[in-house]
Amino acid sequence: MFSGSIPALVTPFRVEPSGASVFDEDAFRAFVDWQIGQGSAALVPCGTTGEASTLDLDEHHRVIAACIDQAAGRVPVIAGCGSNDTRTAISHIEKAAKAGADAALVVAPYYNRPSQEGIVAHYTALAAVSDLPIVVYNVPSRTVTDILPETLARLADIETIVAVKDASGIIDRVTAHRLGCGADFCQLSGNDNQALAFMAAGGSGCISVTANVAPRLCADFQKACANNDLDLARDLNDRLYPLHCALFSDASPAPVKYALSRLRTGFPIASRLPIIECSDVAKAAVDRALAIAGLA
Repeated sequence: MFSGSIPALVTPFRVEPSGASVFDEDAFRAFVDWQIGQGSAALVPCGTTGEASTLDLDEHHRVIAACIDQAAGRVPVIAGCGSNDTRTAISHIEKAAKAGADAALVVAPYYNRPSQEGIVAHYTALAAVSDLPIVVYNVPSRTVTDILPETLARLADIETIVAVKDASGIIDRVTAHRLGCGADFCQLSGNDNQALAFMAAGGSGCISVTANVAPRLCADFQKACANNDLDLARDLNDRLYPLHCALFSDASPAPVKYALSRLRTGFPIASRLPIIECSDVAKAAVDRALAIAGLA
């Protein structure tokens, strides 16, 4: 259902004289236009990289609505709708559907550490309230809970659960998911540094951090993978790999916002506490990676 390079969009914040950080909608809308112009295949607002965990409910829904409005149907919008509280996730899905989202990205419930049966119950409850397609997001390094392949296979039987963003880091799960969920079930990588292997194993695309900074290169990489042009895909991956690593050389998305401030004049560098501006060591790593990628 989805394919190609799909940036998990950062959320730009403007720091007021009072010290408060507010959503910079103008910067965000310009960023959406740039992403589409650079070849991104879809957009994900309010994901992990979008600092969704620091947005209040009104801000969360405003960011999603602004993305949908600015995209204006040019590419699909997969709205971040996850929560560790099923009721809150339901509210996000209902608001996203009303705003015109094409799908909902729903992370496994974090902190609560539900059982596999609890995970099934969570996603079943979400699917029951809306026809909006759901992309399951498995990132056990952040949530602690791991959605096991046999659990995803059960979820894939639900009509509106159409895809997975797999950030488990376990490459052989692509094959396990193909066997359990079917070859037509959409698999999207959640780890840029594993995207080449993920695509070779049967993936459809990547919900990407690096695509925030290098959307054209990431789009070209995904196109090469789709065309089975392994030589080109490998060459592009070599250019991008240092950037994949550098963008996680400090707490994300601080290095991403630093990189964007280098590439886009006036792009806000601020994040919300507890994320602070990245270290000088991380900035140097980003600078080197941008040069290797040919971006700066």
